Amino acid sequence: MTNDLRVTGTDRKSNPRIAVIGLGYVGLPLAVALAKTYSVVGFDIDVTRVSELRRGMDRTREIDNASLMNSSLELTSDPDRLTLQDVFIVTVPTPVDEKNRPDLRAVQKASETVGRAIEKGGIAVFESTVYPGVTEEICGPIIEELSGLTCGEDFHLGYSPERINPGDKVHTVDRITKVVAAQTPETAALLAEIYGSMNDNNIFIARDIKTAEASKIIENAQRDINIAFVNEIALIFGKMGLSVHDVLDAAQTKWNFLGFTPGLVGGHCIGVDPYYLAHAAQEIGYNPEIILSGRRVNDAMGATIAARIDLELGRKSARILLLGITFKENVPDIRNSKVIDIARSLRSLGHQVTIHDPLADAEEVQHEYAYPLTKELSGSFDCVIGAVSHDSFSDLALQDLVNEDGLIADIKGIWRDKPRLENRRYWSL
Repeated sequence: MTNDLRVTGTDRKSNPRIAVIGLGYVGLPLAVALAKTYSVVGFDIDVTRVSELRRGMDRTREIDNASLMNSSLELTSDPDRLTLQDVFIVTVPTPVDEKNRPDLRAVQKASETVGRAIEKGGIAVFESTVYPGVTEEICGPIIEELSGLTCGEDFHLGYSPERINPGDKVHTVDRITKVVAAQTPETAALLAEIYGSMNDNNIFIARDIKTAEASKIIENAQRDINIAFVNEIALIFGKMGLSVHDVLDAAQTKWNFLGFTPGLVGGHCIGVDPYYLAHAAQEIGYNPEIILSGRRVNDAMGATIAARIDLELGRKSARILLLGITFKENVPDIRNSKVIDIARSLRSLGHQVTIHDPLADAEEVQHEYAYPLTKELSGSFDCVIGAVSHDSFSDLALQDLVNEDGLIADIKGIWRDKPRLENRRYWSL
């Protein structure tokens, strides 16, 4: 990897030097894309992560080895390197705490990092998903305090909501519309130029920063509510003896029917962002009934599915193989995965649960969930659960994994179009 494109001039408008702070699913693809046009430094506090990226290894699988090694992106975990930059783009995660309240510690720490590095004329842009007001009312004052500069005069704020969909190789950061907003029209225009360099100027300039923050927060809240509806009808139709997948197949022949499917809603976006919107609503005295109702439905799905599988098993202790622990298909990310709710609920009901996932890291699973992960598929089980629809699960030889009269619990409909196995029972949402 080269780093010889460092700009020595100080003309921020014609050739700004950019720092991307946070090199996860969002920051890394953005930094690589911008480095095709600008001098870009990618910063992350995780020394191991930076070391891996320097060797061309991206554990998130968003950027391949060749793209990393051929990029001019400079990688560092040294905050002192950021003092030479003009535009700071913050892409750190914004999770919730144990009570589902916004946890802004990472974005606050990143603001401190920017505050120590930014100079007069600099721009601080936030991509992290937040509720309206965080950028200007929380991040800006932190930068002011650490830099000794005046926000809106000596430096300016901007916001450009991230729209990364992990594992999606079609809607990549350089192929989607990028929303930008800033404190001044001039700053917004500069951000439009910077982001437009990577996506053929496919830019939407929002009215202001709070509007842009709000637009992001409702994108995932909308999906969460729609999935909650489908999850609820799956439970209703299940009690009627109907397959929700069959029902959806018929309903989706209508031109304006929305194509959502039932399942677990985890990860660091859809399962989190609605709580940020709910928090903002409650702060101004409004109780968001639909948003929180959708969250309750989706958060309960793991335990609900486990109870149904327990019922199908006849409430006897069973050896269960749970396929998948990542929060979605074909990605290694286990953050806020709701599959663990199924495992824990089944274990509390007296079952023995073995988890297999070829993409997840066993050490991460143990650290995050205190649960062992098996990498080898061996043995025969009373029940096999398809919890995550990794491509590799589609053609598994289930007859070698499920005992006779055993149960195939197909949460995601992975095998619904496969021939039914003789002497094995099949259940799906």
